[in-house]
Amino acid sequence: MTDAGALPGQPRGAVVSGAATARAVNVLAPNASAMTLDGTNTWIVSEPDSPLAVVIDPGPLDEAHLRAVVATAEQAGKRVALTLLTHGHPDHAEGAARFAELTRTSVRALDPALRLGDEGLGAGDVVTEGGLELRVVATPGHTSDSLCFHLPADRAVLTGDTILGRGTTMVAHPDGRLGDYVDSLRRLRSLTVDDGVHTVLPGHGPVLDDAQGAVEYYLAHRASRLAQVETAVENGYRSAAEIVAHVYGGSGVDRSLWPAAELSVRAQLEYLREHGLISGGP
Repeated sequence: MTDAGALPGQPRGAVVSGAATARAVNVLAPNASAMTLDGTNTWIVSEPDSPLAVVIDPGPLDEAHLRAVVATAEQAGKRVALTLLTHGHPDHAEGAARFAELTRTSVRALDPALRLGDEGLGAGDVVTEGGLELRVVATPGHTSDSLCFHLPADRAVLTGDTILGRGTTMVAHPDGRLGDYVDSLRRLRSLTVDDGVHTVLPGHGPVLDDAQGAVEYYLAHRASRLAQVETAVENGYRSAAEIVAHVYGGSGVDRSLWPAAELSVRAQLEYLREHGLISGGP
C-alpha cells in the first residue's frame, strides 16, 4: 500500500462528505466516473459562528444531491446565501439554476451565461458573506472561465478542476489554453509561497494537505508531457490521436480517458506552434 503522504499534494485518502477545514464542508455528488473521479465535490463554506453559508459548485442536475446540500447546511444551522461557480462544465454547474430555486440565491460566475443575478465574478474580487472572506483568483486554462477561491482564514484554496485531488486535469482545447493554464498554476504557487496556502479543496478527489507540492507536481507534469509531445512530433507523429496513442499507449492510462487526453494534446500542439517549436498543424 502506498503512503498517501508520499503522493503528490499529500491526499487525505478516501473522498467523503463532511468537514474538511474549519470553514469548508464537502457534499459529494453521486456522479462518479473516469472523468469525475469519485464525483463532484460541492463545497459549503461559512464562518463557524455564522448563520450564512456560500455554496461552491452545486454540481450536476441531481435533485437528491441538491437537496442534500441544502439539508447539510440546515443541519449545521446555516442558510445558503450565495452560490458560486468555479467554471461552467455540467458536472459543476448544471444544477446551479435548480439549486438557486431551492435556496432563493443568486449565482455568481465569470461567464455571464451562467449567472443568475446582477453580479458576476472576476480576478481580484472579494466575496464576503456572514463574515466569510473568499478571494477570487483567475485561473484560466482548463477552461477560459475557470476560477479558484482563496479562503485565507483556513489557508486553503478551492480549485475546481484546475487542480484535482488525484491525477491531473485536462486542458479542454480549444476553450482551454496551455499557456494560460501554466500561468494559472504559477499564480496558485504564489499563493502557497506568499500567502501561506497549504490546503487544496478540489472539485474532484481528496483534499490535499500540501498545496505547494501539488502545484509543483502539476508544473513538472505539464513540462514532461509537453516534451513528450514535442518529441513525438519530431519522430513523425502528426495528428493528436496518433500522439495520444504513442504517448499514452504504454502508460497504463485508461483508454476511456484518451478523448480527454486528445484535447490536452491539441492544446499542447497549439502551444508548441505558437512558440515556434514545431510547424504546421495536426
